[in-house]
Amino acid sequence: MKLVFAGTPEVAVPALDALLASGRHEVAAVVTRPDAPAGRGRRLVASPVAERAEEAGIEVLKPARPRDPEFLARLTEIAPDCCPVVAYGALLPRVALDIPAHGWVNLHFSLLPAWRGAAPVQHSIMAGDEITGASTFLIEEGLDSGPVYGTVTEEIRPTDTSGDLLTRLAFAGAGLLAATMDGIEDGTLKAVPQPAEGITLAPKITVEDAQVDWETPALRVDRVVRGCTPAPGAWTTFRGERLKLIQVTPVPDRAGLAPGRLAAGKNSVHVGTGSYAVELLWVQAQGKKPMRAADWARGVRITEGETLGG
Repeated sequence: MKLVFAGTPEVAVPALDALLASGRHEVAAVVTRPDAPAGRGRRLVASPVAERAEEAGIEVLKPARPRDPEFLARLTEIAPDCCPVVAYGALLPRVALDIPAHGWVNLHFSLLPAWRGAAPVQHSIMAGDEITGASTFLIEEGLDSGPVYGTVTEEIRPTDTSGDLLTRLAFAGAGLLAATMDGIEDGTLKAVPQPAEGITLAPKITVEDAQVDWETPALRVDRVVRGCTPAPGAWTTFRGERLKLIQVTPVPDRAGLAPGRLAAGKNSVHVGTGSYAVELLWVQAQGKKPMRAADWARGVRITEGETLGG
């Protein structure tokens, strides 16, 4: 088939690579978000997908909005059979959805209908799921509600951050998306409507969502930290300033600390929660680089009775 691939961040690059390597389909163009300011100098930078497409010598389309007439005209001119999508980052209007004969097929990083929305990986970790995966589905105008072509499953490991899990899903999902294109092309794959039961939503995680509540149990604290790493970053406050929490671990045999209460030893730092304690492993104070929590504690000289959070 002739394909136009839509995607923007680094997590979409493995899928583009898989389609380029398949040898079965032609990636005629790539659609991605416009260049965005990045770094201290706020210089305009092309998306990772745009950079990869340019390396491969593929036409890159960067519409400000997918309903822009110039973009729609060029897409019509290319006349793709199908448009595979991975984390493109913009809503597609009906007029765009109708252009390819086989529609737009999205790779979504959950087992639909679970975790529809922008942050499925973060929510699956924060909810304590043991299994997640990726799904390919036909895009409709509803939120991740279209019929599903295929899925792959992935175990959520006890120490997984959302970054760890998303990296694995990006590569597993790349193979799924390529196989989905093959099945659509040869007519062996039919999309199946999602069940009406089991729908959960995964809206974008805000900075407020990433604030740790020390009154919650240790396992919940651990899941919030892992789910919000690397972005937007879990945090708490210490002496009125924000402290980023990069890695913690629950310590079931360390009880008796009040929620938020700090206990600093020579080589360890524990914090009380709503159940047993967690040990702080890596933190980042405002204006500082990430550091081991024990080194941070020695630097700030924690005193008896000090707490994290309110």
